[in-house]
Amino acid sequence: MLRNFDSALLPYAVATVFLAFGVAYRYTVWISAPGARRLFQQGWRSLFSYENFRRAPTALPRMIATYLGFQKFLGARSHARWAAHQLIFWGCILAALITFPLTWGWFTFTSGSGSGPGYEMRIWGFKILGFDSLSLLGWLMFHGLDIAAVLVIPGASYFLWRRMKDRGASTGQRFAYDLVPLIALIVISVTGLLLTFSSIFLHGGGYQFLAILHMASVVFTLIYIPFGKFFHIVQRPAAVGMQLFKYTGRQDDKVFACRRCEEPIDTGPYVENLRGTMRDLSLDFDAWAEYCPRCKRVLRGSAYLSHVKKGFK
Repeated sequence: MLRNFDSALLPYAVATVFLAFGVAYRYTVWISAPGARRLFQQGWRSLFSYENFRRAPTALPRMIATYLGFQKFLGARSHARWAAHQLIFWGCILAALITFPLTWGWFTFTSGSGSGPGYEMRIWGFKILGFDSLSLLGWLMFHGLDIAAVLVIPGASYFLWRRMKDRGASTGQRFAYDLVPLIALIVISVTGLLLTFSSIFLHGGGYQFLAILHMASVVFTLIYIPFGKFFHIVQRPAAVGMQLFKYTGRQDDKVFACRRCEEPIDTGPYVENLRGTMRDLSLDFDAWAEYCPRCKRVLRGSAYLSHVKKGFK
């Protein structure tokens, strides 16, 4: 009931409200598309299937850990990209776990003596643990956001450097979509660390300006999340259900082979789901989903030679 709400954090609270409405709106628009809606439904159906749980009870936890948590699919592309993404991912997770509950007063730190060093951590008014602020645990508790910033800065800096130096990454990139998110993460992290630096080494010098700059960057980023590249943070958990849908198809040996070369394409249910999406979109070539990419190119080339090029002298 906002009993422990800190009015100094009002801009952050307002930004999270906008974030919630923006995510709800964008998510609704996303799953209203035929392709996304079908995959979304199949993912949830696989997620709540008792038959899937009975046959592979550890499949879902493993996929959450490997696909959502440690993102092993990125490691297959580049170990450096995987490491940088992990730094950003866990840094942002840590920051979110601290920032949102503090903003709304869900957990608080109180001292019986008024000035410490003994503190109590309370969640919704219930005491969880007591600790000495001068101990290692106390330092970690009060510097959690600094730790998150130290994780995020090298990860975001690597991707920013790659965007500017790698020709493959820079081709077709858009400033607002690809670079602004990385710059925002770096600004948030750097200004957050500077706040700590100001309070410890400068006796609060420049703290007010840094606090306003930090607040502005955080508010902008929270409002930006539903409408930019950060939206994939919200989309990614839905992909776990899709991976489970594919995994259960493989467990049933329902692997679909290409009609031409007989090489495996994907699971049978996934191919049929794709054909259904193409029919929803009134695409009258859904049978092409039954061919592998290589055979599609060969068939298109053969059709061109047979029906187009032979007409030229």
